[in-house]
Parts: sequence; C-alpha cells; structure tokens
Amino acid sequence: MNNTPWYKQFWPWFLILLPGSVVIAALITIKIATDNPVALVAEDYYKKGKAINQDLSRITQARNLGMVFELKQDGEQLVLIQHGGPASGAALEIEFHHTTLPQHDLTQMVTQDALGRYLLPAEQLVEGKWQVMIDAHDQSWRLQKRLQLPLSNSVWFQ
Repeated sequence: MNNTPWYKQFWPWFLILLPGSVVIAALITIKIATDNPVALVAEDYYKKGKAINQDLSRITQARNLGMVFELKQDGEQLVLIQHGGPASGAALEIEFHHTTLPQHDLTQMVTQDALGRYLLPAEQLVEGKWQVMIDAHDQSWRLQKRLQLPLSNSVWFQ
C-alpha cells in the first residue's frame, strides 16, 4: 500500500487539470465575446424591415426608368458610368456597406466629371464583400448589388 499523500500523486492532479482547463478556456471565450460584439444583428430590426419594403419600391422605380450603371476599377479609383435611363447629370449618393466590418462603411455624394463619369476613391475601401447602393440625389430610385473588392471585371447595376 502506498502511504504517499494524494496531493503528491500524479492521477488526482491529472483529473483536476482536465475540467480546470475547460473552465479557463470558457472564461477566455467569454472575454473575447464580450470584447468583440457581433454587429450583424441590428437592434432596430423592425424599423429596418419596414425600410426594406420602401427600398423595394425605389428599386422597381429604377427598373421602370431603365437605369443601368457600370462600375469598374481604374487603379486607385472606382469609375461609375451611366449606360441607360434618363441622363440627369445630377449627383448620386453611393453607399458601400461591408458585410462584416461596419466601421468601414462609406456613404458619398458624387457628381459627374467632364466625361460624364462618377469617380470614387477606392483607397478608403478594404478588400472583401460589399453591398453597394446607388441612389438618385432625390431618393426617387435605387440600384443595388453585392460585389467583391478589388474588382477584376466591370460590375453592372440594372
């Protein structure tokens, strides 16, 4: 018979270590979760849901007008060119919403240059998936599309 006290033996400490490591891992996981909250769920989801229904009527209006835009990347800038619909020459509001990083979202009002193009600086936008919305200056119509930046080909909004 072994007269060594329990705290000097291997197996009791091994059996204590297993659940102890799970408790420590759980505490670390809780700390990470509280320090980095998920921003994918909106707190005012009901209001956002109602706003989506209003946006659908604006998308339908853009289709009825025949609005078509091409977005392409030219070096460090994005170029937006209108190919269909009534040419108003007015400013457009363009919104970039990153799918997982809301701190990188961008809303910008752009006007046409002498060649009829709308130019946006691309250096403000990180690589990844984006939801892009093009709105009329008076909010009467909207076009939207998901895309991956940087662009390798032209993207058509219609």
